[in-house]
This record gives sequence, C-alpha cells and structure tokens, in this order.
Amino acid sequence: MGVVKGVEKIRISISRPSSKMKVWMIRATTSVLLWTCVVQLTTIGEMWGPRVLKGWPSQSASAALQENVPSLPARVLPPKRVYKNNGYLMVSCNGGLNQMRAAICDMVAIARYLNVTLIVPELDKTSFWADPSEFQDIFDVEHFITSLRDEVRVLKELPSRLKQRVERGMTYTMPPVSWSDISYYYNQILPLILKYKVVHLNKTDARLANNHQPLELQKLRCRVNFFALRFTTQIEQLGKRVIRLLRQNGPFLVLHLRYEMDMLAFSGCTQGCNDEEVEELTRMRYAYPWWKEKIINSDLKRKDGLCPLTPEETALTLRALDIDPNMQIYVAAGEIYGGDRRMASLAASYPKLVRKETLLEPSDLRFFQNHSSQMAALDYLVALESDIFVPTYDGNMAKVVEGHRRYFSSKQLLLFYRRFLGFKKTILLDRRLLVDLIDRYTNGSLTWDEFSYYVKESHADRMGGPTKRLVILDRPKEEDYFYSNPEECLQSSEDPLSST
Repeated sequence: MGVVKGVEKIRISISRPSSKMKVWMIRATTSVLLWTCVVQLTTIGEMWGPRVLKGWPSQSASAALQENVPSLPARVLPPKRVYKNNGYLMVSCNGGLNQMRAAICDMVAIARYLNVTLIVPELDKTSFWADPSEFQDIFDVEHFITSLRDEVRVLKELPSRLKQRVERGMTYTMPPVSWSDISYYYNQILPLILKYKVVHLNKTDARLANNHQPLELQKLRCRVNFFALRFTTQIEQLGKRVIRLLRQNGPFLVLHLRYEMDMLAFSGCTQGCNDEEVEELTRMRYAYPWWKEKIINSDLKRKDGLCPLTPEETALTLRALDIDPNMQIYVAAGEIYGGDRRMASLAASYPKLVRKETLLEPSDLRFFQNHSSQMAALDYLVALESDIFVPTYDGNMAKVVEGHRRYFSSKQLLLFYRRFLGFKKTILLDRRLLVDLIDRYTNGSLTWDEFSYYVKESHADRMGGPTKRLVILDRPKEEDYFYSNPEECLQSSEDPLSST
C-alpha cells in the first residue's frame, strides 16, 4: 500500500506541472497567433484596404502595449516598380480642395501610364480662397509616395540638375486639353517629356476623360483617391474628434450647404438676396477675369436647377423628406452668405444645427484659420462618416464625397454595417424639380402633404445606391463624373486597387 501511495504521489506531482505547462503553451501560442494577425491585418489595412484599422489601438492603448510587448515590425512597403524613366512630370493644381484631389488622382494615373516620374503636386494658392497650404500641410506626403511606389515613382522635388534648369525657365509649360483620353497624353504629352525631360502642366482640373479609359488606369485613380491621399495626422485626429462628439449624441446628417459668397458670385444665383447683396455679388463676379460668364439671369438659372438651394429651400426639402427635427445637422461649409438672417428658417426647423466652429474650441482650429483647404478636409472626413449626406449643389466636394461613400458602401468589410444598419444614405437632390415644387407650395397650389409626397416620391431612387454611370458622347460636362460614381472600383468580389 505504501508503495502504491508513493507511486500515486509521483503521478500527481508529474501531472500537475504537465497541465500547467500545457496551459502555458496554449496561452503563449494564442498570443503569438493574435499578434501575428494584428500585424498582418494592420499592414494590409494600411497598404490596400479601407482604413478600418487605422488608429487602432488608441494612443493610450498603444502606449500601454508598448511598455509590455516588444515593438512591432515596421509596415511592409510594396515593392518598387522598376521601369525606364521617360522624364519628369510637374503639375500645378487649380481650384478648391476636392477639385485638386481629383486632379492629383488623374495626374498619378497619367504619370504611371507614361512611365515618368511625378513630382509631388503643387497646390493652388492664387484662387479665390488664397490658401497658402502646401501638399504636405494637407496630405501625408510620405504615405502618398510610399503607398504608390509599386506603380509610379514620386519625388518631393526634381533632381538638382533639372531643378536648376527649371529655375532658369528652361522647361515646357502648358495646360493639357480638358476631358482628354489617355491616348492624348501618350501621343501629345509624352513626346514633349522625351524632348524636354521635364514638362509642367499648369492646369489639372478635369483633364482626363471620365469614360472609355483602360480598366487598370481607372482602378489606379480609385487607389490614389481612397488610399494614397491620406490627410495629415493633425487633420485626421481633429476630424475623428468631431465625429466622436457628434456620435455621442446619436446619428447625424452632414449638410453641404454650398451657399457661400464665392459660389453665389460665380453662379450668379441671387434667390432671396436683397439689392445690396445682388450688387455686391455682381461686382465680385466681374472682379475675377477667369470667371467667364458675367451676365446671368438668376431666375432662369434657378428654374433649370443650376443654382445651389438656399437655406430656406433646404429647410423645406429636409422637412418634406421627413428628416427627424431632432437629428443633428452638421453644416459642412464656409461662411453662409447672409449669415443668421438666411439660416433662421433652417435653425428653426432643426435646432440641433452645428458646425465645426461650434463643436470645437477656437484653440482647436487656430492652426486651420485662413487655410480653407484644411478646413474643407475636416468637413470631408465628417461627411464620409455621416449617417446621411445631403449636398445642396453638385460641386466638387459633393461629387467626390458621393463617390467615396459609394466605394465604402460596396466593400465586403461593411457587410455587417449594411446588414444591420443599411447603406449610408447620400441624398442626391433634384434641384430642378425641387424649385418647381417649392414655388408651387409657397404660392398655395400645393398643400404641405402633397408637396412632401412629391418630394419623397421623386427622391426614392436618389439615395446614393448602386447605379450605372451616365455616359454622353462628346458632352463630358453633362455626363456623370468619374469620381462621383467610380463603378469600375465598386465590385466587392475583387480588389479594386489592383491595377496590374
């Protein structure tokens, strides 16, 4: 019996450490696997996929983890594409933030197709907004360069010998033809690059056609737009803060109320303005020589649906669409022309009307003052994350945000969101129809119920869902913009960023 008991004690003493060892091994293996997955997912997310993982874990969590765990390996960069460099392409973008954003995507695609080196684009500093921001003040320039290295070589500046030639005026500068096919760049621009080594394109807005381009080129435009053009850390962090403040109070709608002085002067739309304001807007239109249209009939333009909705028209439209009066409305815009007087009806209908200036302290925005493109970048980030996005005019921000939201809604990574919460709506207002309905309601020929019914009925299929891009041969200005509906990149079954 004593021997048996001794043997049992030995078995127990052996089995206990063995069990502990198994548990320890399981835990260690699990930890290694988890960290491997995190590293891989973070790398893939940074390089290719939507930035769902960007910013995870939080800064505080990262700090805590770094104290207890060895540092993670550096992000794996895509391999450099090796090609014979045909020369250098310099570009000067023109317009506001989102016009320049689309142009940068086009210029990257063109540089890739021509096998040239792209110099980091120069941003517009001479337009109405007079924003002195450089590329690196708005976008993460290092990420832009490295994330595209498997497609095209991008440099911050020309090599010194060529830079000296440019400084002496020994370069070829020209504006490319608008809405050109990529063959134009191959047949007309590439020979100039081969001859002069450096070509400077001094206009970039809408210089590449929307349709009938190689699929690889279209997908590269998407890749640049959705992943290579990442805002600076400062802008991204402040944008996330605004979104967090809004989310604390529930769902929110972003209203891109394009009713600023420059838009009204440029378009000649003066609905609701007094005589003094009409005169001021007219003077401004004549002051800018590159605004070619000077004599404008505001009433006719409005009836054709070519004017941004006024704040008063917007309030009626949102109410007619049954937007909850308790919904937070974030106004993504600059200073509204006419101020509180013009915003009164909208504020009365939707008391939870906010802007970045009301959500944040003045100190939070001090570095963004007098930098309209950086302010617009904040609005862009909030608009992307909104539950509902409503642009009152189909300008560049409206179109680019629409396309960006379409892309995110199409991805498999959002299946959970789509299954339980539905698509994030982008309400594309039919302004021509709306102004007619509004006029009929205000003159008493429609009751409120009739007005609301017609508004809802006419916009039932204008919620930013999947659709084919409208193509109009020889009339590119009238067809759907590539960046508002990049349908070549919306197939969720395949990687839209793979351009090879």
